[in-house]
Amino acid sequence: MTAVEIAAGVRAGTTTARQVLESHLSAIAARDPELHAFNLVITDEARQAADAVDLLVAKGADPGPLAGVPVALKDNMCTRGVPTTCSSRILEGWRPPYDATVVERIVAAGGIVVGKTNLDEFAMGSSTENSAFGPTRNPHDLTRVPGGSSGGSAAAVAAGFAPLALGSDTGGSIRQPAALCGVVGMKPTYGVVSRYGLVAFASSLDQIGPFATTVEDAALLLEVTGGHDPRDSTSLDRSAPAVVQEVRKGVEGLRVGVVRELLEGVDPDVAARVHDVADALTAAGAKVDDASVPATVYGVSAYYLIAPAEASSNLARYDGVRYGARVDGPDINAMYGATRAAGFGPEVKRRIMLGTYALSAGYYDAYYGQAQRTRTLIIRDFDAAYERFDVLLSPTSPTTAFEFGAKSDPLTMYLSDVCTIPSNLAGHPAISVPFRTDGAGLPVGVQVMAPALGEPVMFRVAAAIERAAQSGGDQ
Repeated sequence: MTAVEIAAGVRAGTTTARQVLESHLSAIAARDPELHAFNLVITDEARQAADAVDLLVAKGADPGPLAGVPVALKDNMCTRGVPTTCSSRILEGWRPPYDATVVERIVAAGGIVVGKTNLDEFAMGSSTENSAFGPTRNPHDLTRVPGGSSGGSAAAVAAGFAPLALGSDTGGSIRQPAALCGVVGMKPTYGVVSRYGLVAFASSLDQIGPFATTVEDAALLLEVTGGHDPRDSTSLDRSAPAVVQEVRKGVEGLRVGVVRELLEGVDPDVAARVHDVADALTAAGAKVDDASVPATVYGVSAYYLIAPAEASSNLARYDGVRYGARVDGPDINAMYGATRAAGFGPEVKRRIMLGTYALSAGYYDAYYGQAQRTRTLIIRDFDAAYERFDVLLSPTSPTTAFEFGAKSDPLTMYLSDVCTIPSNLAGHPAISVPFRTDGAGLPVGVQVMAPALGEPVMFRVAAAIERAAQSGGDQ
């Protein structure tokens, strides 16, 4: 059942939140030991929440649009009194004293939080191999990665552990694992969803967004979690976008551009699926043409200066004094060094050092400053493209799911996000929709990008792609 169907059934009394929860907990117990999608399953708290929803229904009250729907949370979102680790030893055992805004909104809408999902440490990675607690496996093939950094959330939805999950997307960390796991994953416009309670990686790039098995379910979760939050200074002063109503509208007359730069160097099977989607949208009445966003070719280079620079600042707070792990030393500086050496993994250390170097005196303008100027170029090129097109189309990932250890070289791994990073740098929304498979039977994701606050039209196109995939042909 989809999230929309579950919520409708619970509200109507044809099923109960407790029954729904128990079936999902059974699925987790049966298969998560081999997948490791979750760092923590909060069984008792989830059962209490489900019973509370059922009590409201029994009293004739409406629990909300997510009534009884299990939701998994990436383990970098604060949950009051529940361990939040970011899959790092340095935060092992830390229990936040407050809930993230998105958690509050899910609970207020009747959603049932079932657990915290695995991720690349501090959301730094594209495979979930960088977790301090071990990797997550792809439900479609246990020898392959689920993508990252939100690999646990993507795997949880793909395996049927929860109909909905939240991830965070800094350079593609929702969309890329969604593509590799064959589910829907969406990054909103920067500022549409509050970052309050999200453990920061790169604050000018981070956004929280939904994973789901259907486009409509993703739209529902965006509507629940989006909207202004005065506790987040970057939150847009506007209500959540109305997108659920968009999924049943067609694409007649919409202008769709296929970004040629983002098709360069991708696997032939992945490129073929993008062209298949273009044909399906044409058959559905859209006007499809080639598009160019030239500066996107510099996206990875700019991102891996900007994001590590912001991370080196954000992660300075993990000093062994205020919270998390602590390794004592003969003096405070030795304690800082010992704590960070023991608490941070290799990829996090690599990015902190890279970011600190990029911000250092004498190098700031040559590296960080130049990267920010490149970011502006990317935004301008997107603006030019959106004068001709309503949405843009590309692969989500240049490959399908790869085997564990296949991308041990950091630069090779970084290129996994070549198609997703440009939307983060621009602050624009983008969604990955599964569309058939490659020759090996592995899921392929196709990305729909839109201008800032273009979620409504983006969801229209995403839903049309989903319908074409379900029909097995053009429509």
